[in-house]
Amino acid sequence: MKHIVRLALWVGWVLWLCAGCAPQSIPAAQPMDLPLPLAGEDIWRPAPGSTWQWQLSGDFDPAIEADVYDLDLFDTSQSTVDALHAQGKYVICYMSAGSWEDWRPDAGDFPKEIIGRRYTGWPGERWLDIRKLDLLAPLIEARLDLCAAKGFDGVETDNMDGFQAATGFPISAADQLIYNAWLANAAHQRGLSIGLKNDPEQAVDLLPYFDFAITEDCFAQDWCQEMTPFVDQGKAVFAAEYTDMDVELAEICPRAEVLHLSLILKQRELGAWRDECP
Repeated sequence: MKHIVRLALWVGWVLWLCAGCAPQSIPAAQPMDLPLPLAGEDIWRPAPGSTWQWQLSGDFDPAIEADVYDLDLFDTSQSTVDALHAQGKYVICYMSAGSWEDWRPDAGDFPKEIIGRRYTGWPGERWLDIRKLDLLAPLIEARLDLCAAKGFDGVETDNMDGFQAATGFPISAADQLIYNAWLANAAHQRGLSIGLKNDPEQAVDLLPYFDFAITEDCFAQDWCQEMTPFVDQGKAVFAAEYTDMDVELAEICPRAEVLHLSLILKQRELGAWRDECP
């Protein structure tokens, strides 16, 4: 009996000693940390099942038919947006809100102290310190202003999950929630709808703020079901899979139909080419 007691005491001592050794999960932001969601009643909100085209490189091809077009903020002219509106289409502007891109016309306006490590796989792109909102907000707001001025209906703010990347900054999940909620409110203040780009781990927390969602590789990486709360709330989920991944439309289209996702197949450079479900 004595040796059992000694063993129990020893195990307890080891557990106490190593209580701080285990990796700690990153705490989520508490509700009081987040701003209240702002959502104007006149903001366009795409319905589940809307067809879409996503083109961020090359000359825009208006011959590809879709209900919604997602096009680059800087490279798309107001006349293109106006022409699509004349056809009864809706247009989303693409902009990065979590990374710095050295080819953008406003690249020189970003303070060096908020520019972090290289974004792996994308030359000329680096992560941003989203915690420094006093420095970053005016730059992002200027982009949202341009999006609204050109007449876009909504915005895709890319790179919204830097808390999971090697950014060079100690960005927490709470920091990301606060920043993403701020982004949504800033878009709504300008009459723009906004989509949650990837970030499935925070989809439930951010659902009240975002009007639709955009996913990449969710079938290839098996996390599409994480976006179900958006569809349950009547919000569209635009899903893109890529030709360089091990996916076949014939296999994933039935799953997309069950999940009510608007699925397209694209090449990684996001040119005009697109394939879609029958």
